Amino acid sequence: MNGKLTHLALPCHDLVKTIQWYERFTPLNVIHQREDNGAKVAWIQSDDKSFFLVFLQSPDSKEPTPTLSPFAHLGIEMASKKEVNVIAAEGRDHACLVWEPRQEPDPVGYVCALSDPDGNLVEFSYGQTIN
Repeated sequence: MNGKLTHLALPCHDLVKTIQWYERFTPLNVIHQREDNGAKVAWIQSDDKSFFLVFLQSPDSKEPTPTLSPFAHLGIEMASKKEVNVIAAEGRDHACLVWEPRQEPDPVGYVCALSDPDGNLVEFSYGQTIN
């Protein structure tokens, strides 16, 4: 079978906060946004256009409800340990750091994780040996 993984859709309780968080802490930016029947939708993607996230705030969304936690997570590859440390420091300053930076055995590498406004985990890594 041929096919390509293109996106992951997640609910959110506040689309504006979600967009602001992902644009601040990740290399993802809004590529599409709309409102349909009271539901607010945004697609965010990195410059390489290989994958995107879809966030949907339904009219009855009131409270954060994590979909990706306590272990399920999004993973973002960083160019160096220093970049992982920088994002961890920013997460610490904004009270969303969940995993302090740490070296894990291969193939995991050097990682930290932040929590988005809905409690979803986003891992930042360097040196994951996946080819």
